[in-house]
Amino acid sequence: MVLLATSLGVVLLDAITKIIVVAKLTGHDSVTLVPGVLELRLTRNSGAAFSIAGGATALFSLIAVAVIVVVAFTARKLGSRGWAVVLGAIVGGAVGNLIDRLVRSPGPLRGHVVDWIYLHHWPIFNIADSSIVVGAVLAVVLSALGIGLDGTRLARQDPAGPAEAAKPAETGDASGTPETDRPSEPAGRE
Repeated sequence: MVLLATSLGVVLLDAITKIIVVAKLTGHDSVTLVPGVLELRLTRNSGAAFSIAGGATALFSLIAVAVIVVVAFTARKLGSRGWAVVLGAIVGGAVGNLIDRLVRSPGPLRGHVVDWIYLHHWPIFNIADSSIVVGAVLAVVLSALGIGLDGTRLARQDPAGPAEAAKPAETGDASGTPETDRPSEPAGRE
């Protein structure tokens, strides 16, 4: 349910912002919000994020569909709200941009994605792009924390291997005799 709610939230926010931007900025210059930092600037992108591989709209549409299918199968294993939010953000972003590729001009599977957030010295992007990137970063964080899709913490392997990890730690004296092999001192002697 969290995955679905997150996905739908991202898709709706992305669609609403794109509708507003297209209505207000078509035929107009960019709108400066923070001089030298942030502008609203309408751009139509036929490539991937950051305008990579322009003209490969059909390929990116297929990739988006593949991501959605993989997440749909993975969703049955989810027991972690964190992973549900992560996957929901990624799917929501993929669907948001897929909708543009399917319905915007110049035509189905050739449509250009509407990008409109311009941070100076950074490529123009949109809510869907942001959602995919934030989802990917959070996926790395959850993985680094060892949180599995089912919500359990993944066991960390001892670098020495299971056999070495099971042995008790040994300390030795100057002669090299392990402490576990030396007779213990009688009580009261120091």
